[in-house]
Amino acid sequence: MAESWATLGVDLHLEPVGASGLRRGLTDALRDAVRSGRLASGTRLPSSRSLAADLGIARNTVAEAYADLVAEGWLTARQGSGTRVADRAVIPPGSTAPRRRDPARPAYDLIPGTPDLAAFPRTEWLKAGRRALATAPFDALGYGDPRGRPELRSALAGYLARARGVRTRPDSIVITAGFAHALRILGTLLRTRGARSVAVESYGLDVHWGLLRDAGLRTPALPYDELGTDPGALRNEGAVLLTPAHQFPMGTPLHPDRRAAVVDWARHTGGLVLEDDYDGEFRYDRQPVGALQGLDPDRVVYLGTASKSLAPGLRLGWMVLPPSLVEEAITAKGQVDTCGVLDQLTLAEFLVSGAYDRHVRSARLRYRRRRDALAAAVTERSPEVRVTGIAAGLHVLLRLPPGTEQSVVQAATWQDLALHGLAFHRHPEAVAEPLDALVVGYGTPSDSAWSGALEALCRVLP
Repeated sequence: MAESWATLGVDLHLEPVGASGLRRGLTDALRDAVRSGRLASGTRLPSSRSLAADLGIARNTVAEAYADLVAEGWLTARQGSGTRVADRAVIPPGSTAPRRRDPARPAYDLIPGTPDLAAFPRTEWLKAGRRALATAPFDALGYGDPRGRPELRSALAGYLARARGVRTRPDSIVITAGFAHALRILGTLLRTRGARSVAVESYGLDVHWGLLRDAGLRTPALPYDELGTDPGALRNEGAVLLTPAHQFPMGTPLHPDRRAAVVDWARHTGGLVLEDDYDGEFRYDRQPVGALQGLDPDRVVYLGTASKSLAPGLRLGWMVLPPSLVEEAITAKGQVDTCGVLDQLTLAEFLVSGAYDRHVRSARLRYRRRRDALAAAVTERSPEVRVTGIAAGLHVLLRLPPGTEQSVVQAATWQDLALHGLAFHRHPEAVAEPLDALVVGYGTPSDSAWSGALEALCRVLP
């Protein structure tokens, strides 16, 4: 018997076996979640339409399962209030030991860095893949150019110029298996050129600092204040790694004077600026901040991926390099194309056909609604918490009362809610005033799990 799985964002796993089995499986899973306490009293469940879309089943099946559980007293349904878990004591069966949840799979995930994977445009991606494969030349299935497929590099050159203000030619683009792969290549390149250090921001991702250290490079931290990262401390580093359009995780753009200053530093010293434009397409309240690379394509390496706009599992990223560095980058990469050709061709078709633009516009609207709901809920229920860094991206920074960050993160663990405190992203040598804050990603939960995740967040805030 074939096995199929569906997940409701709160660790409910179903094994449907035809129509009757599907309804019964959903009913049993929901009942077990309430009985065991995984769905707390008062929790609002997703609408039947939303849950049906997430599970890929008929809306009537979900509605009937809800109705069964209302009749049994596990759920309540009131017009205008939706379907909620009934207020009743949770008494696990005495003969059954409580099941332990895998700590790697919390009920609600608000860790930044991943988009809503349930919203991946599967139908349009398949259409683009079929068109791309039908028209691809035979030699496209060979070992290929180490820079990546020319179709994708050409499509990216046009798109990045139009959407992000990047100045480049297809020959200066190298396709990578994501940002980490690009950083490994650049670390090797810089070390080969004699660099001993790459300056980084006081707040960021330790995995990126670790990749540079693995290449034999030191990672001194630059000061950070209300204007963003301060390049005034740069000296003879081989490069500096920045997130200038939307600093991660603080959420602010780099001040224009500092954008100019870091480019001037690179020109005067021969250093490189490594620009991580990780979520540049998601700006909500004003025009996007253009790429720093446009100020000096000969001194800035622009780095982007499809991880936030589509899905990290595609493992597709790109480096826009100064022309003088292309051959060195190819040597550091290993003279082979390490990315799947079919996915490269599909992304190229996705870009050229306009499907990518349509998907980004739709995702931007959806994420903006989530951001607005998060900001409104936090402001209403926890007025001492300040919501900042909301103009762009897939996360916000919640500034907490002094001395509360650690206790809030611990409370989140008890609520089976995964999120990071700002301290998690602080460089060991950070030159910045310590702050108590949460870095809350709102991209990861599916639509059906979003209301529950937001409710869990509000419960742990001071």
